[in-house]
Amino acid sequence: MKPVARATVLAIASVLALGACDKTAQKPADAKAEKSAEATKDAAADGKSSYPGLPTEKEQVSYMIGMMTGKQLTEIKDEVNLDTVVKAMRSQMADEKMLLTEDQAKTIGEGFSQKMQAKHIAKMMADAKNNLEIGNKFLADNAKKPGVTTTPSGLQYQVMTDAKGAKPGAKDGVKVNYKGSLLDGKTFDSSYDRGEPAVMPLDGVIPGWSEGLQLMPVGAKYKFWIPASLAYGEQAPPMIGPNQVLVFEVDLLDIVKPPSAK
Repeated sequence: MKPVARATVLAIASVLALGACDKTAQKPADAKAEKSAEATKDAAADGKSSYPGLPTEKEQVSYMIGMMTGKQLTEIKDEVNLDTVVKAMRSQMADEKMLLTEDQAKTIGEGFSQKMQAKHIAKMMADAKNNLEIGNKFLADNAKKPGVTTTPSGLQYQVMTDAKGAKPGAKDGVKVNYKGSLLDGKTFDSSYDRGEPAVMPLDGVIPGWSEGLQLMPVGAKYKFWIPASLAYGEQAPPMIGPNQVLVFEVDLLDIVKPPSAK
C-alpha cells in the first residue's frame, strides 16, 4: 500500500527545499555546456523565455513552486485550510516564531498519516467488495451470451477473428497488439495507442492472459473477460482498482523467443 499521507503532509517542505540548494553555481563541465548556458542566458535577455503573466524569473520560479505544492496537496485538499498553509509558510520563511514546535508538528503529521492510511484502507476494502460483486454479476450474465465461452478457471473469451496458425505454449513469448479496458469501457493500456506491438513472455503475465493466449492461433483476434482472481485481485495498480474484471481485445501476431530467455 502506498503511503498516501506522509509524503503529502511534508510536500511543502520538500518543495521549498529547492530554495536550500547551494547557491554557488558549478562551472560547466565542458565548452559545450558553457555554450548552452550562454545561449539560455541570451534567450532570457531577448525575452524568448518569458511567460504571459510571469515576466520575471522570480515570479516564474514562484509559480512553479506553487504548482508543485498544489499538485502534491490535491489529494488531501479537503483535509487542509489553504490560508493556514500559506500562513505557516510565510512565518517559516520569515523566521518568525511558529505556533508549533518541530516535535509537535511531527506528532501531528504522524497522526494525520495514520488517519489517511486508515481512510485509504477502508476505501480500498469497500471498492474491492463492490467491484467483486459487480464483476461476478457481469460474468454470470456474459456467460449466457452467444459466442462467449467460459473455461474451467472462469476465463471468458469470444473469437472475433479466427485463424489456422500455431498456438503458443506456456513458456513461449508472444508478439501482440491489444487493448485493455474496464467494464465501464475505460482503457487503461493499449499497444494500438502506442503505435507498436508488444512482446512479452507468457510465464510473466497475469494468469488470465497466459491461459487466454495459449488458446489463440497466430493471426487470430480474441476478446477476453478476465475475472479478478485471474488478474490482479485486490493488489491491482491504482489505474485499475481492486477486484476488477479486465477486458482485453488481443491480436496474436506471432510466437517469439521470450524476452527473458537467453
